Amino acid sequence: MKEQYTTIAKEAKAEIIEKRSRFIATARPVATEEEALTFLNQLRQEYWDATHNVYAYIIEENQLARYSDDGEPGGTAGMPVLDILRKEGLSNLIVVVTRYFGGTLLGTGGLVHAYSKSAKAGLEAAGLLDMILCRELSLTCEYTLWGTLQNYLSKREQILQGEAQYTEKVCLPLYLPVAMADSFCKDVVNHLNGQIEIAQGDTRYCSRPRV
Repeated sequence: MKEQYTTIAKEAKAEIIEKRSRFIATARPVATEEEALTFLNQLRQEYWDATHNVYAYIIEENQLARYSDDGEPGGTAGMPVLDILRKEGLSNLIVVVTRYFGGTLLGTGGLVHAYSKSAKAGLEAAGLLDMILCRELSLTCEYTLWGTLQNYLSKREQILQGEAQYTEKVCLPLYLPVAMADSFCKDVVNHLNGQIEIAQGDTRYCSRPRV
C-alpha cells in the first residue's frame, strides 16, 4: 500500500458556459471501479437529455484509469479531463462532465479548453484530501502520567487521537503515519521512562485536508 495518495473531499458540482453550451462537472470520491460506474449510470439517468456525458476516473488500486469522449471528437473531452486528474496527482475519484450543446461549434481546441476548465472547477468545488497510511496504536498508562502523555502528544500535529478509555488505567487509541510509528514508540517510552504500554494494531488511511 502507498504511504499517501490524494483524492477529493466530497461530491460536488460546478458549471461553466462556453459559447452558450453548458458544461456541468460532477466530481465524486470512489474506492472501486464498480462505484465509479454505478455513479456514472446515475448521472446518465439524471442528465438523460444531455448532448454528452464525458467522464474520467482513476482508482488507487493498480492505478486503474478510464475515460470516454462520449461522442465528442476523439481526444477532445475525456482525455483532457483525465489529464487534469493526473496533473493534480489524484486517485479514487470520478469526474463526469455533462454538456448541453448551445448551438455553436467550439472546435477541437475550444472543446479541450472547455472540458479542462470544467473539470478544474469541479475539483475546486470538491476540495482535496491527502490520505495518509497510518498505524493504529493503543497507549496505556497510569492516571498519574496521563497529563504528561497529553502534553507530549499535543506537540505532534500528525497524530490523530481517538477517545480515551478510563478504567484501572488510561487507554488511548491513536493513529499516526506508518513511517513515524517505530520512532514514535521508542520516543514516547523514553519520555515516560518506560511506564507505558503500547499495542500496535492494523493500518488504515486517515484524511488530512489539503490547505
